[in-house]
Formats: sequence, C-alpha cells, structure tokens
Amino acid sequence: MMKMKVCLSVALLAALLCACNASNCPLETTVTCNYGFYDSDGTAVSYGDTITVSTLLPGVKTQYTYRKLGSTTYVLDYQDSSLINAGYTESQAVVRRDTVLANKLIGATSMSLPMKYFSESDTLIFSYASLSSKDTLYVAHESYSHVDLPECGTHRFHTLKNVRATEAAIDRVEIVDASVNFDGNENVKIYWNGTVE
Repeated sequence: MMKMKVCLSVALLAALLCACNASNCPLETTVTCNYGFYDSDGTAVSYGDTITVSTLLPGVKTQYTYRKLGSTTYVLDYQDSSLINAGYTESQAVVRRDTVLANKLIGATSMSLPMKYFSESDTLIFSYASLSSKDTLYVAHESYSHVDLPECGTHRFHTLKNVRATEAAIDRVEIVDASVNFDGNENVKIYWNGTVE
C-alpha cells in the first residue's frame, strides 16, 4: 500500500511539472507597435535623415539650463551645484514631460515603439536633424490584457483605431495591421514626402 502511494505521488508530481512547462510560453514577449518607412509612391525606403522620436507624458517638469561664456551649455532635469561652483549661471523653465523612445535613428527602414497601457492614444513627436519643424503622429488605440497560459504571465495587447500625422516630412500614415502584439508584424506604414531623401 505504501509503495502504491509513493508511485502515485511521483506520477502526480511528474504530471504537475509537465503541465507547468515554461516552454509553452512564447519566446518573444515584447509588445511594440511596428512602423515601416516608405516613399510617397509606396516603395520601402531607408530614411536619409536622423530621426528622434519622443512621446508626451502627463504633467510638466522643471528643467535646468546652465550657461557659461565660451563653454558647453547643459540642459538637465536636476539641479547641479557643481556647475554653479564652476561659474555657470542657472535658469529654470517648466516644460512638458517628454520621453525619448527612439534616439537618433540614422538610415532607418523601420522602428518598433512601445505603447501606453492605460491610455486611449499615443502622441509621438518626430524631430529631424536637417529640418527645424517637427512632425506629430497621433495613434488612437484600445489596450487589453492578454494571457496565453497562466504560467506565462499577463501582457498588454493593443488594437489600433486610427492614425494621423502632421506633414513636415510625413506625407501620410496608414494602418496595415491593427493588432499590436508580440508577433512582430508591421502595424503602421509611414510614407515620407521627399523633403529629405
């Protein structure tokens, strides 16, 4: 009777270990919205300018600028007393809380950016090295929890509803796959207007 209990316990333990196998979970679990770059005719291109993409966060922050004649100007999100001791003057300004998502992309053909979990829209600001004007891309979406298996954890997936953009360097934008998940499919096409080749 004791041997039977031990055998049943071992069999039950083996079954539980097999049921909770992490190999059932997807290997790639990063959820990003994937943007492809195209010319105005729809041909995939490598964009010739340097692009920095930032997004708006709620609220504002204090930014500190340090200047000294003949020296580098520093713009910081915190006060630096060592610069004041080195002869720099400090000025303060209240600015938006932007955060950089893609920094200085050069010759890019695409980009992958995270999306806000608990917001119905993302505002992306495109800055260009050779243009003084910027583009703003508005992405409306719904977010929802997704669970493949309980042992794999929860992810936030998104469904794109609408995209629109200003026209400094962008000709138009188009949703090609509204499901933003960890499949890696292209979600949005950005068509450049030829301002920078």
